[in-house]
Amino acid sequence: MSSEQTVMSSEQKVAIITGASQGIGAGAAQAYRKLGYAVVANSRHITSSADPGVLAVPGDIADPETGARLVDRALEHFGRVDTLVNNAGVFVAKPFTDYTDADFDMVTGVNLRGFFSVTRRAIAAMLRNSGSRRGHVVNISTSLVDHANAAVPSALASLTKGGLNAVTRSLAIEYAARGVRVNTVSPGIIRTPMHPEETHDTLAALHPVGRMGDIGDIVEAIAYLETAEFITGEILHVDGGQSAGH
Repeated sequence: MSSEQTVMSSEQKVAIITGASQGIGAGAAQAYRKLGYAVVANSRHITSSADPGVLAVPGDIADPETGARLVDRALEHFGRVDTLVNNAGVFVAKPFTDYTDADFDMVTGVNLRGFFSVTRRAIAAMLRNSGSRRGHVVNISTSLVDHANAAVPSALASLTKGGLNAVTRSLAIEYAARGVRVNTVSPGIIRTPMHPEETHDTLAALHPVGRMGDIGDIVEAIAYLETAEFITGEILHVDGGQSAGH
């Protein structure tokens, strides 16, 4: 690689995206490429991309070593880290007393341990960037944290994603003066393969606007926060009005 190519690659911004093989994560990866970012894309079984601007790094984000590896690979391959999108998450809807220890370990492993491992290393890398705008962390939460629904028992989602909402504010304030922003997108129910077609009418009715969200609705919110330099510590609800009431 020539020195000119090295300079060019080191100046290109780099986004790490977890849960990037499908759904919101795959959409976010495409959006960041359109913004000119290189992307480090992670999921448990992600496959290599033909796009040289996308580095696929497979691994279970619940494994503490995966978060460190994502940041290390980003630095080795692209030279920097500018954005982290904590999209990987698991959702188990059960009555609270039916949850098992295995459910707890799985949900907290992905939603909290995964967040902690990769975000701690990513922010450390962002702080090595020059200038006053050093980095951005975007978390994906759920509107159920603010809008509990008897039809969707979700205590473990609220326990873990509620933690992400809280730490968003904490980290935003801790790092505001050092040029790292931290925000969260809080979706309603999004039309993904996780929800069978026959459930869509019922799920649409749970939103005041009368429809489910689309992947593009969430991706647009992530892209907006990326370019909104005066916003940090924000929980952006993209939920068809759920958090406002019903």
